[in-house]
Amino acid sequence: MSQWGRTYIPKPEDGAAWITGASGGIGMATAKRLARDGWRVYITARSNDKLMAMAAQSNGAMIAMPGDVTDPARMEEIVAHIESQEGLALAILNAGVYIPMTAHEFNVEDAAKHFDVNLQGVVNGLAPAMRGMIERGTGCLGIVASVAGYRGLPKAAAYGATKAALINMAEALAYDLHPAGVRISLICPGFVETDATSVNEFEMPFLMQPGDAADRIVDGLATTKFEITFPRRFSYMLKTLRFLPARAYLWLGRKLMG
Repeated sequence: MSQWGRTYIPKPEDGAAWITGASGGIGMATAKRLARDGWRVYITARSNDKLMAMAAQSNGAMIAMPGDVTDPARMEEIVAHIESQEGLALAILNAGVYIPMTAHEFNVEDAAKHFDVNLQGVVNGLAPAMRGMIERGTGCLGIVASVAGYRGLPKAAAYGATKAALINMAEALAYDLHPAGVRISLICPGFVETDATSVNEFEMPFLMQPGDAADRIVDGLATTKFEITFPRRFSYMLKTLRFLPARAYLWLGRKLMG
């Protein structure tokens, strides 16, 4: 066994799964995949109607737990309920927003929405979920960031900043969590066809469908990987660009992305 301890691989018999941002896109697809795999999945989003419809079609595999991730008290309530019922083995903190912003369009309100949902919203669910897992010495936390957090990208000044913060947070927490028996996994998708990306006016490279993204996430969680990133060609290209000096990166970025 390494100094990090044994990497935990979540299994349905260990307890329940919880997914935020579950009413559409990657969250919905991941909830459906986990339910097919035998998990009891607690699904959270602001839209109670969508969650109830998903639960009704799941033959009892999904349980609707509506809530706004920006409400820390509600996130505490949801986690406490799951823990009291069957224990929380897997939490995938996925809720997020994306509003394209250039320097000319940059404004406090839209930036604050990114920070409130994408960053603080993750923290609000992470704190209670992590606390229970540390007490038991087991569990898995999935933090959904983005390849946009690797380096600055056009129109993603606020969005990319929140995802970069999540990457840093997951790496920092891994130092304490993995030796304690709790796994934290960083999930960095590329472009996935969702309502959020539908606002993009450019051709998105290596665009994936939500179901394919869900398969990459769930299959990745069944390994010992810390980082689950996809599609590989696109994410590895962006990872490579992190090694460039800022001046060279910005020059190349203007060439490639106009």
